[in-house]
Amino acid sequence: MYARLSVARLGAGWGRGFAIGTLALLSALGAHALDKTTGPVILTIEGTISQTNHGQQAQFDMKMLEKLPQHSFSTQTPWYPNAVTFTGPLLRDVLAAVGAKGSKITAVALNDYKTEIPLDDATRHNVIVARLMNNRPMPIREKGPLFIVYPFDTKAELRSELYYNRAAWQLNALRIR
Repeated sequence: MYARLSVARLGAGWGRGFAIGTLALLSALGAHALDKTTGPVILTIEGTISQTNHGQQAQFDMKMLEKLPQHSFSTQTPWYPNAVTFTGPLLRDVLAAVGAKGSKITAVALNDYKTEIPLDDATRHNVIVARLMNNRPMPIREKGPLFIVYPFDTKAELRSELYYNRAAWQLNALRIR
């Protein structure tokens, strides 16, 4: 049906203000230094970031992502016949951890699929970097180990090709500019 799935919208109200405030607060506090990875690197973030742990990059292993606050939601997607429950850190929390600044994110998958995501999507929507699907880790053959997912069922506008195309499964890199 669709090649990819992407970002969902949280909408206006306290959610957006809270998200922007959270990014600003973490940025102002200088968000603590990133730990070094101890396991296999599963996500690399580069570009306009202030927190690094490997040269000019921020690298995450699964344990580092697990330490961030976790969020879950169930949503219908074009790729599965039934609603699926996804769990992982909010994209905005991952971006705050590296002090991301800019306006665009290029999400890159293991197969070199690339999609552009406005940085503002991370503050407007409860987009997650899913590490679990139906409470189980996702192997590569099942779109893992990471999958950028929007809560598509929360707003009709998110159930569109625009947002589906922003989703990135088998995610392994984020480039901030």
